Amino acid sequence: MENSKITRKNPVDMYSPVGKYTHITKIPRNSELYVASGQIGVDQNGELPDDMNEQIKNTFDNIQAVLQSEELTAEHIIKVNIWATQKIDWYYLNTEWEKLFGQNYPAMTIGYLSELGLPEIRIEVEIWAARV
Repeated sequence: MENSKITRKNPVDMYSPVGKYTHITKIPRNSELYVASGQIGVDQNGELPDDMNEQIKNTFDNIQAVLQSEELTAEHIIKVNIWATQKIDWYYLNTEWEKLFGQNYPAMTIGYLSELGLPEIRIEVEIWAARV
Protein backbone atom coordinates (compact mmCIF):
# COMPACT_ATOMS: atom_id res chain seq x y z
CA MET A 1 0.00 0.00 0.00
CA GLU A 2 1.47 3.36 -1.07
CA ASN A 3 0.32 5.11 2.12
CA SER A 4 2.33 2.74 4.30
CA LYS A 5 5.82 3.75 3.20
CA ILE A 6 8.00 6.80 2.84
CA THR A 7 7.78 8.16 -0.70
CA ARG A 8 10.08 10.56 -2.53
CA LYS A 9 9.28 12.32 -5.77
CA ASN A 10 9.94 15.20 -8.08
CA PRO A 11 6.73 16.78 -9.39
CA VAL A 12 6.50 16.55 -13.18
CA ASP A 13 5.66 20.26 -13.49
CA MET A 14 8.89 21.33 -11.75
CA TYR A 15 12.50 21.60 -12.81
CA SER A 16 14.71 18.60 -12.10
CA PRO A 17 16.73 18.81 -8.89
CA VAL A 18 20.11 20.50 -9.34
CA GLY A 19 21.71 17.99 -6.98
CA LYS A 20 21.26 14.59 -5.38
CA TYR A 21 17.93 15.19 -3.65
CA THR A 22 14.19 15.00 -4.30
CA HIS A 23 11.80 17.92 -4.13
CA ILE A 24 9.38 16.25 -1.76
CA THR A 25 9.44 13.39 0.72
CA LYS A 26 6.16 12.20 2.22
CA ILE A 27 5.83 10.22 5.42
CA PRO A 28 2.65 8.33 6.19
CA ARG A 29 0.43 9.15 9.12
CA ASN A 30 1.34 7.55 12.47
CA SER A 31 5.04 7.20 11.62
CA GLU A 32 7.67 7.65 14.31
CA LEU A 33 9.67 10.83 13.69
CA TYR A 34 13.37 11.09 14.62
CA VAL A 35 15.17 14.43 14.67
CA ALA A 36 18.92 14.23 15.16
CA SER A 37 21.17 17.04 16.26
CA GLY A 38 23.53 18.27 13.58
CA GLN A 39 26.44 15.88 13.17
CA ILE A 40 29.95 17.26 12.79
CA GLY A 41 33.29 15.85 11.69
CA VAL A 42 34.57 14.69 15.08
CA ASP A 43 36.20 11.27 14.92
CA GLN A 44 35.70 8.41 17.41
CA ASN A 45 38.45 9.84 19.65
CA GLY A 46 36.75 13.23 19.87
CA GLU A 47 39.27 14.84 17.53
CA LEU A 48 38.17 17.32 14.87
CA PRO A 49 40.48 17.29 11.83
CA ASP A 50 41.26 20.55 10.08
CA ASP A 51 40.67 19.15 6.58
CA MET A 52 37.15 19.69 5.21
CA ASN A 53 36.96 16.30 3.44
CA GLU A 54 38.07 14.48 6.59
CA GLN A 55 35.31 16.32 8.46
CA ILE A 56 32.83 15.27 5.75
CA LYS A 57 33.85 11.59 6.05
CA ASN A 58 33.61 11.68 9.86
CA THR A 59 30.25 13.45 9.66
CA PHE A 60 28.80 10.70 7.47
CA ASP A 61 30.28 8.06 9.80
CA ASN A 62 28.57 9.83 12.71
CA ILE A 63 25.27 9.92 10.83
CA GLN A 64 25.56 6.15 10.32
CA ALA A 65 26.18 5.69 14.06
CA VAL A 66 23.12 7.79 14.95
CA LEU A 67 20.97 5.78 12.55
CA GLN A 68 22.28 2.45 13.82
CA SER A 69 21.60 3.46 17.43
CA GLU A 70 17.88 3.48 16.60
CA GLU A 71 17.99 0.59 14.11
CA LEU A 72 17.37 3.00 11.23
CA THR A 73 18.88 3.08 7.74
CA ALA A 74 19.27 5.75 5.07
CA GLU A 75 15.85 4.69 3.75
CA HIS A 76 14.35 6.24 6.88
CA ILE A 77 15.95 9.66 6.31
CA ILE A 78 13.36 12.12 5.08
CA LYS A 79 15.25 15.43 5.24
CA VAL A 80 18.87 16.55 5.32
CA ASN A 81 20.16 20.04 6.13
CA ILE A 82 23.80 20.73 5.29
CA TRP A 83 25.57 23.78 6.72
CA ALA A 84 29.16 24.63 5.75
CA THR A 85 31.58 27.45 6.45
CA GLN A 86 33.69 26.94 3.33
CA LYS A 87 33.23 25.70 -0.20
CA ILE A 88 32.25 22.04 -0.28
CA ASP A 89 34.20 19.62 -2.48
CA TRP A 90 31.03 18.28 -4.14
CA TYR A 91 32.79 15.38 -5.81
CA TYR A 92 33.93 14.13 -2.40
CA LEU A 93 30.65 14.86 -0.60
CA ASN A 94 28.65 13.17 -3.35
CA THR A 95 30.81 10.06 -3.00
CA GLU A 96 29.94 9.86 0.72
CA TRP A 97 26.31 10.79 -0.07
CA GLU A 98 25.95 7.91 -2.53
CA LYS A 99 27.54 5.46 -0.08
CA LEU A 100 24.77 6.40 2.35
CA PHE A 101 21.79 6.82 0.02
CA GLY A 102 22.57 4.99 -3.21
CA GLN A 103 20.11 6.58 -5.65
CA ASN A 104 17.23 7.03 -3.15
CA TYR A 105 17.69 10.70 -2.22
CA PRO A 106 15.81 12.54 0.55
CA ALA A 107 14.76 16.18 0.55
CA MET A 108 17.75 18.46 1.21
CA THR A 109 18.74 22.04 2.02
CA ILE A 110 22.28 23.43 1.80
CA GLY A 111 23.49 26.68 3.32
CA TYR A 112 26.81 28.43 3.68
CA LEU A 113 27.36 30.27 6.96
CA SER A 114 30.19 32.39 8.32
CA GLU A 115 30.54 30.20 11.41
CA LEU A 116 29.05 27.13 13.08
CA GLY A 117 29.01 26.29 16.82
CA LEU A 118 32.82 26.27 17.08
CA PRO A 119 35.15 28.09 14.69
CA GLU A 120 36.98 24.85 13.72
CA ILE A 121 33.78 23.12 12.55
CA ARG A 122 33.64 23.32 8.75
CA ILE A 123 30.45 21.31 8.11
CA GLU A 124 27.39 20.19 10.04
CA VAL A 125 24.71 17.84 8.73
CA GLU A 126 21.30 17.47 10.33
CA ILE A 127 19.01 14.55 9.55
CA TRP A 128 15.33 13.94 10.05
CA ALA A 129 14.12 10.35 9.80
CA ALA A 130 10.84 8.45 10.09
CA ARG A 131 9.94 4.84 10.73
CA VAL A 132 6.66 3.61 9.29
